Amino acid sequence: MLKEQLAVMDLLKNLIRGNMENISKVTYTPQKPAFEEEAFSQPFPRMTPESQGVPSRRLAAFFEELAGDSRTDLHHVMVLRHGNVIGEADVAPYGRDMWHASYSMCKTVTGMAIGMLIEEGKLSLEDKVLHLLDSKSLLAGIRQKNLKVEHLLTMTSGVTFNETGIVSGDDWTASYLQAGVKGTPGTKFEYNSMNTYILSAIVTKLTGESMMDYLRPRLWEPMGITRVFWEACPKGITKGGWGLFIGTEDAAKLGQLYLQKGNWKGRQLIPESWVETATSKHMDTPESMGPYGYGYQVWMGGRPGSYTFNGMLGQNIVVYPDIDMVVAANAGSDELFQSCVLLNIVKKYFEEDFKPGEELPEDPAGLRKLRDVEDGLRRDGRKGVPGLAGTGGRYGWRAVSCASGSGIRRSGRTLKKGSLDAWNRPRKNGRENHFLEEEKLKRLLDGRVYRLEQTHVGLSPLVLQVFHNNYTEGIHSVGFHFENKKFYISMEEGGLLHRLEIGFGKAAVTEVSFHGEPYLLGTEGKFTRDEDGYPVLKLDIAFLEEAVRRKMKCFFRNHGENIEIHWDETPGGRMIKEGLGSLLSDSLKNGLMEAIRDKLGVDLAEILVDRTIHPIVTGSCAPEKAESEET
Repeated sequence: MLKEQLAVMDLLKNLIRGNMENISKVTYTPQKPAFEEEAFSQPFPRMTPESQGVPSRRLAAFFEELAGDSRTDLHHVMVLRHGNVIGEADVAPYGRDMWHASYSMCKTVTGMAIGMLIEEGKLSLEDKVLHLLDSKSLLAGIRQKNLKVEHLLTMTSGVTFNETGIVSGDDWTASYLQAGVKGTPGTKFEYNSMNTYILSAIVTKLTGESMMDYLRPRLWEPMGITRVFWEACPKGITKGGWGLFIGTEDAAKLGQLYLQKGNWKGRQLIPESWVETATSKHMDTPESMGPYGYGYQVWMGGRPGSYTFNGMLGQNIVVYPDIDMVVAANAGSDELFQSCVLLNIVKKYFEEDFKPGEELPEDPAGLRKLRDVEDGLRRDGRKGVPGLAGTGGRYGWRAVSCASGSGIRRSGRTLKKGSLDAWNRPRKNGRENHFLEEEKLKRLLDGRVYRLEQTHVGLSPLVLQVFHNNYTEGIHSVGFHFENKKFYISMEEGGLLHRLEIGFGKAAVTEVSFHGEPYLLGTEGKFTRDEDGYPVLKLDIAFLEEAVRRKMKCFFRNHGENIEIHWDETPGGRMIKEGLGSLLSDSLKNGLMEAIRDKLGVDLAEILVDRTIHPIVTGSCAPEKAESEET
């Protein structure tokens, strides 16, 4: 494991120092395609909640609480009863039917593939992993000789090579098989996404095709799941434990498939016996992750017989067999496992003494309330629901504060009459019309390009860079343009110019390419002032296919000659600090952290967060407009 630990340390060092050139030891190849809108296949029927025995008012309250709690950062949610959609909400700017990163939620899908292989007679739970993968390593033969397929399914392998080690190179299977084992396989639950990756590698070894291709005729096509993408490792093996992009309704289909014991429209896609075994408790789990136990790549739930396909940052499919219900949700929280705010709210509405009937009298007023909540969230996000608009937290902004800007270089550019000096002074009474101020600043910023002094920060959040092995080359300049009544921010990064339209009051959507991988971004802006009355442009940039956001606060100083950008992202510093301890072995972690603490008087986690999550970047207005190729 020394190689992997040193690779992690090297990555952290380069991130802290801002050395972004050749930062990755893993071969990068663009994989993610653009999301293509097309006719949705095999949608669920839509029915009123009362016709399925659930009160509309209960669903309305559920959606309001989910969206209203800023800790969830809800994107999409869908509720099924008896195989019918009885409620669905998409929180703007996240559009209906768009696919979404599932993270570990897709582990259960990998488990489905294993169940299919067992049914085909190609695999058994007792098969030894080393034998299946034809490992010839003498060291592996000693360390992992007793490792079985079931141990991978129950997260009890004990193998020390985990997901953080993949930054060390391209051959993840070899690194896993050469790693040590803690304790005896099958005895202790230790969550490790590489167990799931190895299950995917076994699928490829036994079938001669990637797991994604193996599932296409057996799962995706029969269920009408056409808008789906799954990343592969540098060796072409489907990642298995993460990397799946799938829409909320298609994800709900997977939950409904397990609810129906593997049967879809009269066709048995997954053996019923497998579903029953997979969704039964096999191991106890830590309270901090989930208090109810773990099956085969699926978490047990609080309601008797229930279970959850769980992915970090709020990706969940919750199945309640006893009441014939499925709840699917995508979000952007900063929580990693089943013990989280989002699932606590789900539990409140669908577990604690909830006993739906078969049919209720229709409630027109209650249904109207539900539809108003759904429409408001879809149209205007949280602002579209009375009582939620204007609340703080993840959606809001902290008080805007900035130093005076002293020490920032000036370009020497001569200001014309009516330029930013008209804005760049304290407001006397705070009563001036905000719309006029906003329009005035847009015009004054038009054509301005700022050359940045610190160039290690990228538009893509750190979580995305690491997850997709797609690292920034740093933003070198930022510019603003006002054309045809639309306002844009441009960022020169890696020789390309990202040009994002900024919506005011509602996010504007732009497709941006990061090294050949396209992402849809929703950008919403707001002009405000700091405590001294100087202008600030705040930007919330939502990555619409992911669970992350970029945030910028642009302070304009010295009559608009200088800019100071305060960067942030979600999930942010809290998750980085909590997760850093798992990156290194105890000996290396303690030695590295103690050395930095003794030398600099600060924690490694604090340095990493300040340099990568909350950096402050300064720049000066360029004499001429930067020339770059647009993306």
